[in-house]
Amino acid sequence: MDEAKKGSDIAEEIKKELSSVAQNRYLTFYIEDEKYGINIHNVKEIIAYMRTTKIPKTPEYMKGVMNLRGNIIPVVDTRLKFNLKEIEPQMHTAIVIIQLGGVLVGFVVDMVDEVLSVKDEQLSDTPKFGSKIDTDYIKNMVRSEDEVIMVLNLDSLMSQQELEIYDTISQD
Repeated sequence: MDEAKKGSDIAEEIKKELSSVAQNRYLTFYIEDEKYGINIHNVKEIIAYMRTTKIPKTPEYMKGVMNLRGNIIPVVDTRLKFNLKEIEPQMHTAIVIIQLGGVLVGFVVDMVDEVLSVKDEQLSDTPKFGSKIDTDYIKNMVRSEDEVIMVLNLDSLMSQQELEIYDTISQD
């Protein structure tokens, strides 16, 4: 094989590797003692927890809305969305602003951890636990050193109806 062809093959291999790494970067965070991740491409901003304005007749997990530099952003308490016990915001509590179907939504998390690059071989499908346990909101599992990180399926986390409500709220 001539040197130009060999160099081209190596360059193509490097491109594939870089593309794969860029696509598999996740913001990781904690809710209770569990570590979760979301694709970094969906994250618009991370801010310290701030007070929200409650909107009447909304689900309990809908903490309210916040004014972020003139934008009204609906805020979801991820603990309540996952049917976990509500806690008072702590020093490390943060709001992760995510783009979902054209709508910006803030998700309250206990603590943001890091941005993690994951190789394809570290990703596993979500185990099936039967029809009684809903795991639709988990897209993949990441095996990282001595822990497992649940990658959230943002399309399943919020229903289309919820997104339409949030879109209406953010435009009013």
